Amino acid sequence: MDFLLVILAGILSVGTPLVLATLGETLAERAGVINLSLDGAILLSAMAGFAAASMTGSPWLGLAGGALVGVGTALVLATVGLVLNRPQVAVGFVLTLLYRDLAYFLGHPFSRQPGPQFEVWHLPVIKDIPVLGPVLGHHTPVVYLSIALIFLSWWWVYRTDAGLRLRAVGESSKAAFGRGLNVRRQRIIYTLVGGAMVGLAGAAFSLAVKPGWGRPQGCEGAGWIALAIVIFGGWHPLRAALGAYFFALLQVLGIYMQDVLPSVPAPVFQVAPFPVMIITLLLVNLGQSKWLQDLADRYPGLKRFLNRWNVSAPAALGEDFIPEKEL
Repeated sequence: MDFLLVILAGILSVGTPLVLATLGETLAERAGVINLSLDGAILLSAMAGFAAASMTGSPWLGLAGGALVGVGTALVLATVGLVLNRPQVAVGFVLTLLYRDLAYFLGHPFSRQPGPQFEVWHLPVIKDIPVLGPVLGHHTPVVYLSIALIFLSWWWVYRTDAGLRLRAVGESSKAAFGRGLNVRRQRIIYTLVGGAMVGLAGAAFSLAVKPGWGRPQGCEGAGWIALAIVIFGGWHPLRAALGAYFFALLQVLGIYMQDVLPSVPAPVFQVAPFPVMIITLLLVNLGQSKWLQDLADRYPGLKRFLNRWNVSAPAALGEDFIPEKEL
């Protein structure tokens, strides 16, 4: 029982940066914007967050610095991809390489240097509750921030008028424009909001999950996994967060398996979560195949299951929108 509680607590801690990045990308893609610069932006924000915390002595200012850098990286994409109407995918891919190199170049003075980090909070009431206390009662503030943002994102997307406008822009930009919505402004706003959450993810990594800055940092590839989890989660904040925690579970189990199977090289356990996540993503999307849909028509139980896990991208995802052409 104690081992299970430790695993669950570890999932919440390790999964925090991935949850934040996944939520940010979910909001951006809900608005129809594909941000492939995630991986580089996470690295740059991790470096900037740790650098800001080291210079100011405050991890909170470091977290804010990471969020600001995340907004800055997203602003570049918004300017080039949405205002200048360049291909979003190509721009994002180039930017992720640029941000990665910038992170290691600018972060060299802070590499492997000591610095401040978030301390663990011991919540007065929750920490003493059996089962719940060991899982939720002892974490850094960024863990609680990520949990709050999960439910806030869900509430915003599905329970507010602003969320309805967000989904309208992502599903049909032309129809939304015809109803009087400023599509470009909406997309820019959610690109920046998503960028801020990606920046929080990077800073959370270097200030809480793996404090410090180095080369390699350890969060390389997190952006690509976040992009995959957005698809896995069907562009739904709650399901996307569950996908992030599932990947964190694979990482935590990989750490424990190194002790259980010491004869197996450690890199095997470090790499294993990535192919497992890819296979899971393929299985989720398999539900859209014609032969499985035909089979589901004969078995109502299977059809209900597939409908529950059916993933469908926003119809206007990645599409260019030029208001001048719609007038």
